[in-house]
Amino acid sequence: MRTLVLAALCTLAFSCKGNSQNPANETTATETTAAYPVTKSDAEWQKELTPLQYYILRKAGTENPGTSEWLKNKAEGTYVCAGCGTPVFKSEHKFESGTGWPSFDREIEGNVAFSEDRSYGMIRVEEHCATCGGHLGHVFEDGPRKTTGMRHCINGAALNFIPSE
Repeated sequence: MRTLVLAALCTLAFSCKGNSQNPANETTATETTAAYPVTKSDAEWQKELTPLQYYILRKAGTENPGTSEWLKNKAEGTYVCAGCGTPVFKSEHKFESGTGWPSFDREIEGNVAFSEDRSYGMIRVEEHCATCGGHLGHVFEDGPRKTTGMRHCINGAALNFIPSE
């Protein structure tokens, strides 16, 4: 009898489908109603961006950890949105977080916008370009305590790098 009850409980627990991970319930930067100075049609974005850039910037995707060309970049310069060229992070604020994504302790104020992301059953702070609305990544409060305490965990494919002269 005990086995039968346990089996029934397991069946019930694993057969319930929650809505928290249903893509229809996800809120992303591309679905917000905010008007951005740079707006383009979906077809224009697809034509101008690589498939990975489009997936990240316009569909709020995430690149695989450890794959960003900017992860180990130590050069001085400015990181700009790959969608519109807006400067979003400075190299002097980049640090090694050990997460597999480029990380910064602060953004260029006014060029990065923030929104609530409720995807995957979590509540996170999403970062997107304030000029075109492109998804950049998320910000967490586990960054360097000696500076801001913030970790801007950014998809490298959402960025281009302009070295200092």
